[in-house]
Amino acid sequence: MSTVTVITNITLDGVMQAPARPDEDVRGGFTRGGWAMPYDDEVKSAEMARGMARPGAMLLGRRTYEDFYRVWPHRTDNPFTGYLNKAQKYVASRTLTEPLPWENSTLLAGDAADAVAALKREQGPDLSLSVIGSGELAQSLARRGLVDEYVLLIHPLVLGSGRRLFDAGTQEKLRLIRSVPTGAGVIIATYQPEPGGEQAGGR
Repeated sequence: MSTVTVITNITLDGVMQAPARPDEDVRGGFTRGGWAMPYDDEVKSAEMARGMARPGAMLLGRRTYEDFYRVWPHRTDNPFTGYLNKAQKYVASRTLTEPLPWENSTLLAGDAADAVAALKREQGPDLSLSVIGSGELAQSLARRGLVDEYVLLIHPLVLGSGRRLFDAGTQEKLRLIRSVPTGAGVIIATYQPEPGGEQAGGR
């Protein structure tokens, strides 16, 4: 069975909204977009490249998929562009229809958590399914006990407001299995849910 890994930038107070650009996600009147960019450095880039070297596919919510498609195919001077173009992308959406515009993109049919559970069973054990951003998708998978690993890029920053990865009512025990500090003060922490640990919505 393949594994599901949630990979996201996050602040010390748990905000994950719009890390890359001011206009990335302004829901709720959020005005602090682009907060992660000043903390980019070679260590952070190397760790992300390390994760991309593993065989795997991407799981994306609609907003993240559309935002990535607007931005990444046009960044021809970026080493991540080729990976993102070639990677298999599974998209959770109730409004998009196939064919999807970005190469190697497949729309998940029906309930997203059910579809991901089926993917986990069908794919080989060495394949990682990575949720990039896509907070609502990550939360729905966590509620079903489908997340095997979290890679959290924890930034030394408190924003006080914004959409969070772990929403109100979430309860989950995690075990730290790896941590890498960057020169800019980011901690790249890899966690796995504790066996039998409590999750929002139960397992």
